Amino acid sequence: MQFKQLGRTGLSVSRLCVGTGTFGHQTREDEAFKILDTAADAGVNFIDTADIYPGGALPHELGSSEEITGRWLKDKRSRFILGTKGGGPIGPSPWDRGTSRKHLLDAIDASLRRLNTDYVDLYQIHMDDSTTPLDETAEALDLIVRSGRARYIGVSNFLAYRLARAIGRQDVLRLTRFVSAQPRYNLLFREIERELLPLAQEEGVGVISFNPLAGGLLTGRYRRDDDPTQGRFSQTEMGQFGAMYKDRYWRDREFATVEQLLSMASEAGIPLPTLSVAWILKNPAITSVILGASRSEQLRDTLVGADQEVQPAVLSKLDEVTSEYRRGDAGR
Repeated sequence: MQFKQLGRTGLSVSRLCVGTGTFGHQTREDEAFKILDTAADAGVNFIDTADIYPGGALPHELGSSEEITGRWLKDKRSRFILGTKGGGPIGPSPWDRGTSRKHLLDAIDASLRRLNTDYVDLYQIHMDDSTTPLDETAEALDLIVRSGRARYIGVSNFLAYRLARAIGRQDVLRLTRFVSAQPRYNLLFREIERELLPLAQEEGVGVISFNPLAGGLLTGRYRRDDDPTQGRFSQTEMGQFGAMYKDRYWRDREFATVEQLLSMASEAGIPLPTLSVAWILKNPAITSVILGASRSEQLRDTLVGADQEVQPAVLSKLDEVTSEYRRGDAGR
């Protein structure tokens, strides 16, 4: 396993990160443990979770991904870099969401209880909250770091201009700075190459990308006329979460592109999931790629992506075939 420093920090993390977004809904605890064991055996030392996981959770399942992760980490916490996220809706009250001081200080304490740890290595804002002043959010996160509950802080699902503003305010106020960003990034979604990735490189922000297989579309197992009853695209199993994923990718243009990519992967002799992960990691702005799975065997082709050699001509062709997905209106 290769490692890379997270932004300008002294913290080195594995170039692959295991995601826990299925744990407690799609994935039972015994299988979740197998997923974590498989990743650890491959050299992955980086774990990503969140207080609102698992995706598609029923109300009673919220937080179960952190709980399962915490139980697996018992007696081996010091061997892993643990990141979680806060800011999503976790209760019925108006203050049970967002990035207010009240919510974030409550949320980090609740996450630490579920994870059964005194601290997380990386605490991230799960999504932008335009209703809370950036200064308030930055001050709350600074307090969390200074209190020892988190070592570093980052953001997820932020637009580039909002991240730039936040970093600017942190610098002016001399507060703990964001060291990472967690955006969606894959061959079918490349918009972040236009502004977010250049900003991250200029400001020394590490990038931990998620969704490398576009919810499974880049495995090639789906067809346009399918009506999935399981997996990320299933509204039966995942509810509104499944509807969101269908809205993201379930279009004629994406399916046509996947057919081209499958043909290229076959010609190169590399499974498309492996090629998809390897392509992301070739981008110098990317620190680590989050690999999600609902079954341990699904990691077989993605874990080898970190060490997969890809010919420059193949990478160039991948860029060419998917260049339209750098635009915000691709496929619409």
